[in-house]
Amino acid sequence: MRDTSSEPTFGLPSDRGGKDLGLFLPMANGGWIMSFNAPPLDGSYAYNRQCAVLADELGLDFVMAMAKWRGYGGPRGHWDTSLDSQIMIAGLAEATSRVKVWATVHTFLQNPAVTAKKMATLDQISHGRAGLNVVTGSYKAEFDQMGAWPDLGHDQRYDLAAEWVQAVKRLWSEPSVTMHGKHVRLEDCRSDPKPVSDPRPFLVCAGMSPKGMEFTLEHMDAIFLTGRDNDHLAEVSRDAKARSRAFGRTIRTYTMMTIVLGETDAAAQAQAESFREGLDEEALRGMMRAYGFLDAELNQENAFVASARSSFMTPRLIGSPDSVAEQAIALLERAELDGLMVIFPDYLNDMKVFAEVVAPKIRAHFAKAEPEIAHAR
Repeated sequence: MRDTSSEPTFGLPSDRGGKDLGLFLPMANGGWIMSFNAPPLDGSYAYNRQCAVLADELGLDFVMAMAKWRGYGGPRGHWDTSLDSQIMIAGLAEATSRVKVWATVHTFLQNPAVTAKKMATLDQISHGRAGLNVVTGSYKAEFDQMGAWPDLGHDQRYDLAAEWVQAVKRLWSEPSVTMHGKHVRLEDCRSDPKPVSDPRPFLVCAGMSPKGMEFTLEHMDAIFLTGRDNDHLAEVSRDAKARSRAFGRTIRTYTMMTIVLGETDAAAQAQAESFREGLDEEALRGMMRAYGFLDAELNQENAFVASARSSFMTPRLIGSPDSVAEQAIALLERAELDGLMVIFPDYLNDMKVFAEVVAPKIRAHFAKAEPEIAHAR
């Protein structure tokens, strides 16, 4: 059994005092903007391969693919077509050479021994660049359609996930695992080969409920956070870091942002307004119904639905490249974030501008800040 008691080091920029800059891949049609005025994204492997190869060439740190089993409908069938996360990431691992490749799995859809084997395979394909986004599942309709929604409450799904992750970690490091848990049972279970990365593939989660946060801080390497606004995001990021120390661990905190770039701030704002004006109302309602923010019987909307009418599915940074760089630096600094996962309206064109102008400013700023931080310590 390998000694994994020491904290893992995965070789991302934050290990060297920088910030992790990654790409959320558009592996479902329509991308992350529900607007008839947004650039069309087909969610195809060919397009995602172009994005991943470009991210590799431009020096981004990771690419991540979600897992989606049912879309939101509407005239364009937003997210009705999506690729399998793990298989797509395996293909992208072969197509790239440097960028980290992170897949997504729903814990109750895969036996932990199956995931352990798949991820060890991905780690071998990628020469140690593999990572896993662990999701407990929260959108019932996605899983009801295939008879796979578990008869478990919210907190119980995290109890299952805790056993599941422990099983995967043990299978990655031990020659044989016997485990008699409430949700996971293994009997002299073997899983070879082991991952090639040291000590294991990188693990991330986005659990932000009290139970989800506890699970993530105890078992994961990084957490994706969102907030009502930037003030709230800063609060939850700092809280996550403080609470992780209670587990004797250090958690990386990330957030994701849609980046809308223009030659000027006014041009970028005009583009964002065009997206808002082209909102796909039916897709929005489909998304909110899936999230549980829309009462299907009373057809009533809540405040969250109203705020989502911007057509954007995530928070955003809008402006010229210099302005977006300043906004990103301020956000990363204030919230003590370790990284940013970005989304674009037009990935192939916008990524180049981001990598050539925005990312260097972010990296230069934090490269200068690190010696000062180290001296203060």
